Amino acid sequence: MTGADATQAAAGTPQVIDGKYRVRREVSKNGISTLYEVETASGEARRVSWFDASKPTDRQGFHTYRQAVRAISPAGLADVVARPGAYYAVWQPVTGTPLSEALSQPVKRQEFVDAMDNLRALLATHGFALSDADIVVDGQTPRVAYLKPAPAGRTAEQIAMLNAATMTALNGGRVRKARRPREPGAWLAFIPGLLFLGGAGWLGAQAAQVYLNPPIGEVKNVTGKPASEAAKQLTGDGFRVEYTYGDSGGVPVGAVIRQDPDPGTALPTGRLVSLTVNNPAPLTVPKLEDLTVQQAQAPLKDNALKLGKVIKVDGTLSNTPAGRVIAQVPAPGATIQRGQPVQVMVSTGVKGRETWIPNLEGMTFEQARAHARAAGLVVTEVKKEPSDRAENIVLRQEPKPFVRVDVGSRVILVISTAKFTPPSTPTAPLPIPPPYVPPPPPVEPEPGTGATPDSSVTDPTPNDGQGAVTIPAVPDNTQTPPDTQPINQNQTPAEIPPTPASNGARPVNFAYVFPAGLPAGSYSVVVQDADGERQMMPPTDSTQLAGQQANASATVRGNAVFIIRVNGAEYARVNPQ
Repeated sequence: MTGADATQAAAGTPQVIDGKYRVRREVSKNGISTLYEVETASGEARRVSWFDASKPTDRQGFHTYRQAVRAISPAGLADVVARPGAYYAVWQPVTGTPLSEALSQPVKRQEFVDAMDNLRALLATHGFALSDADIVVDGQTPRVAYLKPAPAGRTAEQIAMLNAATMTALNGGRVRKARRPREPGAWLAFIPGLLFLGGAGWLGAQAAQVYLNPPIGEVKNVTGKPASEAAKQLTGDGFRVEYTYGDSGGVPVGAVIRQDPDPGTALPTGRLVSLTVNNPAPLTVPKLEDLTVQQAQAPLKDNALKLGKVIKVDGTLSNTPAGRVIAQVPAPGATIQRGQPVQVMVSTGVKGRETWIPNLEGMTFEQARAHARAAGLVVTEVKKEPSDRAENIVLRQEPKPFVRVDVGSRVILVISTAKFTPPSTPTAPLPIPPPYVPPPPPVEPEPGTGATPDSSVTDPTPNDGQGAVTIPAVPDNTQTPPDTQPINQNQTPAEIPPTPASNGARPVNFAYVFPAGLPAGSYSVVVQDADGERQMMPPTDSTQLAGQQANASATVRGNAVFIIRVNGAEYARVNPQ
């Protein structure tokens, strides 16, 4: 039931099945199958066997049932529908005598007994018993009005036990052989019969000889051959062939695993040879994704499957490391036969995503840096070049405009600075310091004078002999040294003027421990401050960083933060220490 039918079914018995059949009542329920009594749009009575095939195993069971009913071709089967969300069989009424009433008759016709035996064999071939079918008898012909699903894995012994009661009733009482009705004028055949009496006697003797002593043939060995090829070979030797199904590992599906009689047996032609064909139950495909090709061999071997074609594809979109399985066909959970191949697609590795930047020439440094960031790139180096253009304008760039590069790649900018311009008016030359004037040498006292110099005082100033001190002239251009005030040693630190900082730069440290379960990718570290971004760690694969501690130091200005990127995208921010 689909659409609105499914909503009604959730509350109880559906009102309409598949938009075609209005439900009168629920008749019975057998496993995943529910039998409803319905009527068509024209008012005709029908029965619908609806299958709840929501699971893959249930859908497999329905398809097995559909193949069986198509092979049996019951008289009551009107339609079989199999599409996503709708799996059901439609049955129409069949007129005739109920089988129970026909079996209760004390005398049964041979035609009826033979027809029932043929029907029993046909149903058993597909895993059904007579009790699985609603049978009515039309004349001497049994007709199947409805066939309910049979349990999977039913053996021939179980089918025989289920048929025992019906066959006992069928063989009870007397069986009347069919008589061919006598046609008018049949006595005329007596005259030609006399004419051919001698020939008929001879032919009868030959026929008896063939019947009593049929040709003998040897049953050839067809084990391991495909069932169709084996049957063709045996029928060509004059034998009849029937199939039964079995399960054997190491033998291809559809191949003969046993034959009865054994190979080499002498058997009259026309006898039956039974072939057991390998037809194992479907297997569930294991999940191989994220495994290597070598690791995938084990689950395939455990499920009696084999590795099929290996296709290598780019793993960038799925972020799958090289050598790992990205996808498989059939998908995990699907059902296939034993020995079938499973095709896998293996990653060739994760490639860095690519990007590009436009022509940054003529932009300011801030505008160019914003464009680089938007493209997932990092400005790592800025070169200055004198130019006639305004200051801080981009002159050149690397990479060139519209060249595709990996995300996270570095960008080098050449920006303009003002050219040196000489002063418009000449400046006066700096004053020349005065020449050095050595002090005059000390005057030695003349011998014979009674004046004795004071040894405790040395006066370098010359005396004129009349008691006056002569002061040497000081040149007019002698400069007076600037007045300096000594620092008071008792001055407190608060009173001492601070030393101005050099451009506000300061050293900071970066410390970060990468987690052990670090996602796959290429990781880089940059520092961002008032001067822009600078790369601290080049792109490095995650396998080298997982569980490791990273330490670095940098000199920054203003607000600063360390940024960790993976494949060009931001992964984490770390405050400086």
